[in-house]
Amino acid sequence: METAVIIVAAGRGSRMGGEVPKQWQMLAGRPVLAHTLAAFQGMRVVLVIHPDDKARADSFRVRRRTQLVIGGATRDASVLAGLRALEGQGIEAVLIHDGARPLVSRALIGRLVAALEDHDGAAPALPVTDALWRGDGGKVSGTVDRAGLWRAQTPQAFRFAPILAAHRAHPGGALDDVQVARDAGLDVAIVEGEETNLKLTYPGDFARAEAILKGRDMDVRLGNGYDVHAFCEGDHVWLCGVKVPHGKGLLGHSDADVGMHALTDAIYGALAEGDIGRHFPPSDPQWKGAASHIFLAHAIALARSRGYELGNCDVTLVCERPKIGPHALDMQAELARIMGVEVGRVSVKATTSERLGFTGREEGIAALATALLVKA
Repeated sequence: METAVIIVAAGRGSRMGGEVPKQWQMLAGRPVLAHTLAAFQGMRVVLVIHPDDKARADSFRVRRRTQLVIGGATRDASVLAGLRALEGQGIEAVLIHDGARPLVSRALIGRLVAALEDHDGAAPALPVTDALWRGDGGKVSGTVDRAGLWRAQTPQAFRFAPILAAHRAHPGGALDDVQVARDAGLDVAIVEGEETNLKLTYPGDFARAEAILKGRDMDVRLGNGYDVHAFCEGDHVWLCGVKVPHGKGLLGHSDADVGMHALTDAIYGALAEGDIGRHFPPSDPQWKGAASHIFLAHAIALARSRGYELGNCDVTLVCERPKIGPHALDMQAELARIMGVEVGRVSVKATTSERLGFTGREEGIAALATALLVKA
């Protein structure tokens, strides 16, 4: 079912206060509408705006598949403008959503679209669980039976042709699109809503929304690294920042610290930043014989510059000799020092390849590493 989204963002939000309409105010570092649009990523969107907000919308650089439409004097007039913009374009279903509800989930969107298989429309709602009073002059003047009452939310979903016809025929003044649909005789299913799908109405709602986003928007990155260095003449090897006596050395452009190279590449990988060679080309003579802590320090600094911290990392060295066990704790401590993290976030361990392959023949050492980065 070809589905489009109409985001209604032409209101002035007088109850919120402030010089900027609430849908353009900043929430967790981005305009409210940026969060709202992100919820419908990959879908065709009509964004209905107030004519005074045209410059804001242009500077906002709304993403591809987002069409700007100027709204009307009322909400239902703005919705009708959005529907008309989609007419004749093969749209079979439409979601109509308030721009000031930036926390709608993909799961809720999916439930609404699925409900249209059997209904003309579907809308999210939550049952009223609190007692309801009538008030007069600051005093309770009566009570209301809450049985069968629901708190309505958006997006409200409809088959396109019937809701377009319903809006065209409606005299105006509807509370929402469900009222327009029901006045036209359409059946509308109630779909389970979400407590977090709040509408920003009063200044305090921004604090609630930011708290929800903070819990929802945990950004976790995982990267893997692998490196190999062959043995050569020498009397020691550098492994995870520790000088280990051995009857051979490791061949490489830098100090050939295979463990630190794998870990560095794991961090770059988590950042989608390639590998060591991208940042420190072996063709550049200044890195000849360089200490590998330079590379690791650069990778972790790059991560922090983007707001990430190391959650944990794990390095596995694959070799017959030298024996890693006596040095593993020192390696763990040195990697933690270089990256500026607590030792408990760093693991260094070793295994053999049971005398198989180049490591089993003691021709070199291999290393594997995994790094987890978490948005701070």
